[in-house]
Amino acid sequence: MNTATTLPRGPGRNGAPRRGAAWLMLACALLLSACTTPLDPRKDASLQQAAYTTDRPVVRPTRSVSSFSDSLMCMDHMLRAAQVPTTLITSKQVIDYSSRVPVAAKDMIITSLSQMSRLSNAFRYVDYEVDIVRQDTVQNLTTILLNNNLMQLQRPALYVSGAIAFVDQNVATNRFDAGTSASRLDTGYSRNRSATVIGLEMHLGDFRTRTLIPGLDSANEVVIGSGSQGLDVAGRIGSYGVNFNVGRDYALGAGGAMRTLIDLATIELVGKWARVPYWQCLTLEQTHPDFQRQMRDWFDESGGVGQATLVQNSLIAQGYLQAGTDLLALDSPALRTALTQFQIDSLLVPTGVLDFSTYERAMRHFVTLAPDGSLQRVGWGPSGPTGSMAENKGDSTPVRTSGLVLTSTTPPPRRIDMQIENALPPGMEPTFEVGEQVFVSATVSRTSHMYCYFADPSGNVMRLTPNQVTPHSLVAANQALRLPDWLVPNPAFIMDASRPGTERVACFAAETDVLPRLPAPLQGAGLVNIPGYRTIEDIDKAFQQGVGTSGYVKSEVYWKTQPKKTQPAAAAPAAPQPAKR
Repeated sequence: MNTATTLPRGPGRNGAPRRGAAWLMLACALLLSACTTPLDPRKDASLQQAAYTTDRPVVRPTRSVSSFSDSLMCMDHMLRAAQVPTTLITSKQVIDYSSRVPVAAKDMIITSLSQMSRLSNAFRYVDYEVDIVRQDTVQNLTTILLNNNLMQLQRPALYVSGAIAFVDQNVATNRFDAGTSASRLDTGYSRNRSATVIGLEMHLGDFRTRTLIPGLDSANEVVIGSGSQGLDVAGRIGSYGVNFNVGRDYALGAGGAMRTLIDLATIELVGKWARVPYWQCLTLEQTHPDFQRQMRDWFDESGGVGQATLVQNSLIAQGYLQAGTDLLALDSPALRTALTQFQIDSLLVPTGVLDFSTYERAMRHFVTLAPDGSLQRVGWGPSGPTGSMAENKGDSTPVRTSGLVLTSTTPPPRRIDMQIENALPPGMEPTFEVGEQVFVSATVSRTSHMYCYFADPSGNVMRLTPNQVTPHSLVAANQALRLPDWLVPNPAFIMDASRPGTERVACFAAETDVLPRLPAPLQGAGLVNIPGYRTIEDIDKAFQQGVGTSGYVKSEVYWKTQPKKTQPAAAAPAAPQPAKR
């Protein structure tokens, strides 16, 4: 009788492993042998090719602004109107004693001073930093040139000193947690909020004596916060469990808060030092953070059609699009060109795309209040970002739309603001002696091609710019064109009061380069007398013939030149008197 024998599933005789375990060990051995084989990178080419685009950001960069960016521009105009002379300034490192706000505060100070000097040229920053630990090319070259007397380092008149005085974390905290529990379902909800206070102290000092000037100080604080919400859900179905966890968090960055504090402190220090009513620049509605948040809500809620309608109306009102233009598509070449030009003039990143920064800039000055607080204007009138009511007098017609009385005006013209930068007595006619240097600045309201001419009393006219050193005629909006450029060591020319009489400087601005359309004598080299032209009026007639009366704008300044005063001769010594007997 045969008896079948069944092997047990456990270890065999003499400790032999199970059949399944043997297959597992064989698979592991094959996997290990495969891991020891070198990989072929060519098989990953499709993956690696995507790295070029994956490495790029998916959000467009935007200009770094704070709540006081408009206030800095306002201070620039105020300093120019006050004729504040150019002052050399520097700053110390802004120390963070808390070690909790790692920001480049000194560079933010430089940016603030630079934004307040675009038109006024009020400040020039002396950049001389000695860092023994981090030696860079500029520092090494500066040391070599100074030791060999090949470089002149000017002494600043002022310096900024300051520090992040304190960072009080979690001054106010709010927590809320709740949950439920059942046989098959558990839930939980949590919400946390906290507030942190940052304090900044800044002072202005006299560099010559290294003393802090009394009263020129600024102490401000700002609050940054963070918050989070979380929801937990856990359930059981039989012997299986499922968990869900969702949450939302936000944290107000310290970098943006510090830029706001530094801009505010710089405005206060400069305003107190220059003795100008700086508080008028701090009372702008745009300085409040809620203004930006409200604008963002309008931008998101209005949608693409609403955004395009409002922005195109603003571009028409400011002259970037022709009056009567129909609503253009967002990808229209005409709209992208107008947006690019508007972004350049508004100091934005020129992308030609209708983003929030462009929308916010275009929507500014939509509502204007009278001095008594009443509503003065709704809509983009001539007192918008391109000028004042007195300077741009367009034909206005009341139009009722959606219950509001809007003001329909002709687009404000391109404007040139010219000013003699020499320190002159207020209210007096500008007068110089023969041989004195004259400094003039010209600022155009929109990016334009600008040509400036000088006329002396003897009937000589020459083009100052463009010239051989600066051959380009394109000038950015709201950037001072210096005649001559006194901020460079070797300017293209020096403008002296030459002959007794009236001397004039006139600038012409156009949207395109019109030099090829002018008569041949005007197309010659700059800084030489133009044959056949004796006055500024002759140049103006040439522009009218070549460009047309509506194709350019003109502005000029003049001064009186008088003979140099002779120094009184020293009195001859008296003859000795004979001694009396």
